[in-house]
Amino acid sequence: MHSDSAVDASIDEPSTDDGATGVVSLRADVPAGLLASMQAFIERHPNWDQYRLVQAALAGYLVQNGTCSREVTRCYLANLFPGQRRFNAGSGAGPN
Repeated sequence: MHSDSAVDASIDEPSTDDGATGVVSLRADVPAGLLASMQAFIERHPNWDQYRLVQAALAGYLVQNGTCSREVTRCYLANLFPGQRRFNAGSGAGPN
């Protein structure tokens, strides 16, 4: 399934080898224009990386569309306000 609007995502089982329980790996095929925009954003904002950007985008979408999960809300806020330790506990932040 490869089209400009399709996303083919697979989620691996949660990793326990590196102590990052509750974190899963996500692989998605995205349109080239979206990838280019992501890369340009990360180049302009060095305190962001691909993990933080995708987490913030996904959590933001879920929060804005009515999720009632405190964990998702905490992840969303932790990515918007990374200096606030109260949001970072259990946020499942990816590698830096």
